[in-house]
Amino acid sequence: MENNSALLIMDIQGPMVNELANKEEYLQKIRRTIDAARANNIPVIYVVVGFRPNMPDFNPRSKGLRTLRDIGVADALVNPIPVLPLTETDVVVTRRRLSAFAGSDLEILLRAKNIDHLVLSGISTSGVVLSTVCEAIDKDYRLTVLSDLCADRNEEVHRILIEKVFPRRTDVLSSTEWRSQLRSA
Repeated sequence: MENNSALLIMDIQGPMVNELANKEEYLQKIRRTIDAARANNIPVIYVVVGFRPNMPDFNPRSKGLRTLRDIGVADALVNPIPVLPLTETDVVVTRRRLSAFAGSDLEILLRAKNIDHLVLSGISTSGVVLSTVCEAIDKDYRLTVLSDLCADRNEEVHRILIEKVFPRRTDVLSSTEWRSQLRSA
């Protein structure tokens, strides 16, 4: 695997992770994948959705943001942190909208590290993953989506995106397949 890749761990935050039916299994898989990335000197970048205190950047016209407020998690997104332990080499990027690029300094970080291949995982497939895929394609990044490390409230939407939409634009692999590629590189 080339050294110009980065593993993006998107929205692995308390409110999102707590909604997973298979929370512990998901977290074990993602930990193994993070360990493999670190062992291969692939930067791990945590992308979290977050807002400033008193949420002046929270737009009530945004249906997605209203949903966060309505289900009672918006306040938990002020000063957000990932639920997984960080190392000194990990970076946390805070986004303000759906895409990992929107309202964040992600692109500056990727350019500084000469990264042109993004390996994506996150909650939710129809939210941050889809939006990041679309924007990253327009920015000419090469992409790999880790199918079993993406999750969505709607299993049918998740399946359609993973099986039909993403393969037309990205490589779609399981985390096991991706880790296997790292071992054979």
